Amino acid sequence: MKQQLNENPTKKFINRDDRNLMNIAQYLKDGQSGHKRSIPPLDQWHPKHCGAMDLKVLANGEWWHDGQLIKRQALIDLFSTVLWKEDGKFYLKTPVEQIEIQVEDEPLFVNQVDQVEIDAKHYIQFTTTTQDLIIVDQEHPIFMREYQGELRPYVHVRFGINALIQRAAFFHLVEMGELLENEQGESILVLQSGDLHLQLGT
Repeated sequence: MKQQLNENPTKKFINRDDRNLMNIAQYLKDGQSGHKRSIPPLDQWHPKHCGAMDLKVLANGEWWHDGQLIKRQALIDLFSTVLWKEDGKFYLKTPVEQIEIQVEDEPLFVNQVDQVEIDAKHYIQFTTTTQDLIIVDQEHPIFMREYQGELRPYVHVRFGINALIQRAAFFHLVEMGELLENEQGESILVLQSGDLHLQLGT
């Protein structure tokens, strides 16, 4: 028996890691009715930290667990609803546990941009690959930030977490705005969403 345990010293950790992931998934499925997507009140939960799991979100949008690519989009959609950021670290958070994960850049990704009318004003609306809808306003601004030497566009989503605006969506965003040149000869993208005016260096 001892010899068998010694052959797989990490088996217990991996099993616990998988169980944590599946427990979170089951909790989320039980808490959501029908096909309606909802974000839990994570800011009202104060669970204990339960270490880290081998879950990583790459800068290209891929989610990997225990060295394997997660291909089920429905599972990624579920996990994205309990993403939490604290002291520069990312977590999956439920009422009973907070488990650290790895995120290369940001864990959310915008793949669609639209213009919507609300109370006779036109707003920019983003949709993420995990079905978040974000209206660009004072609390959800667009901004540029450098990642590995490349200037990238982002929008703030929630709980300190941002979404990368993917290339095709950003090209559409450029078509919605106006490209100007500043005194230094740099291109500036001017956008308006409701009463919010934005100037982005591109």
